[in-house]
Amino acid sequence: MSSPSVVCDPLHLILGDEELLVERALWEAVGAARAADPETELRRIKVSELTPPELDELLSPSLFAEGRVVALEAAQDAGKEIAEAILSHARQPADGVVLVIVHSGGGRGKNAKELPSALRKLNARVTECNKITKGPQREAFVKDEVRRAGGRIDAAGVGALIETVGFDLRELSSAASQLVADTGGKIDESEVRRYHRGRAEVTGFVVAEKAVTGDLAGALEALRWALQLGVAHVLIADALADSVRTIGRVAAYGRGDPFRLAGDLGMPAWKVKKAQAQARGWSSATVAEALRAVAVLNADVKGMAADADHALERTVLRLVELHSSRN
Repeated sequence: MSSPSVVCDPLHLILGDEELLVERALWEAVGAARAADPETELRRIKVSELTPPELDELLSPSLFAEGRVVALEAAQDAGKEIAEAILSHARQPADGVVLVIVHSGGGRGKNAKELPSALRKLNARVTECNKITKGPQREAFVKDEVRRAGGRIDAAGVGALIETVGFDLRELSSAASQLVADTGGKIDESEVRRYHRGRAEVTGFVVAEKAVTGDLAGALEALRWALQLGVAHVLIADALADSVRTIGRVAAYGRGDPFRLAGDLGMPAWKVKKAQAQARGWSSATVAEALRAVAVLNADVKGMAADADHALERTVLRLVELHSSRN
């Protein structure tokens, strides 16, 4: 049942192509709608997969007054007819329906390019999610993530975090949250360095990510780097096993909404989404073979193999081979 004291915006425009920010903005819109009506349903569909009649059906009022958020993704691909249909509904939103248009900011045709400005004129709530590519933008993002988690970080700490974690926004966001939790909220360079040294297994996951995506050169290079740094063989083996198991578990659930699957699988949504992308290179048969390979490796690095370095390299080569044989 909806709450009359809570009002949510019926029309949203999420503009930009920074994936993490776009996803976050969408779920903030869903959260606002569910604050008004906890039973609100989310429906997501790419604009290119819609016809005007199908859009009419999606956005028509429910006979039972059930709340609904309809997210129209990749609106930059909209043709003339569907763009006009979107604007028609945006001018007269149906009761109980929140319309969210996700648009990269570009567009192939005139109607798609003009859609954002038309939605602005209709007083859509706009969230800018532009790609973060420059150093100052990335530094500001890290500061904001730490602030969102309830902490503070100085400039040296920001620089150290980016240096050690890299440019991936999801990884930076996760590291910022963890640092706030581990330090009590006040973060400087020494805390970042201490945190990173305590997470040598991260290097193992770099090896694993390269291996399960079929990047032979990258996986071998990362493996040599990890071994030179002195990362324990067992940590690299565990990372390889975790990646294979995660792909297998996520693939078994199909291509569902990662945020919904996260609860069922007991893992973060970003990890589910990454595994969904990785799973495209695997079949149930090759995953089963990979699980056998990492099981053998587990025994090898715990004393069964005469040369643990060679055992790791052999398993990396096998995983890359299995990925390549998928197609």
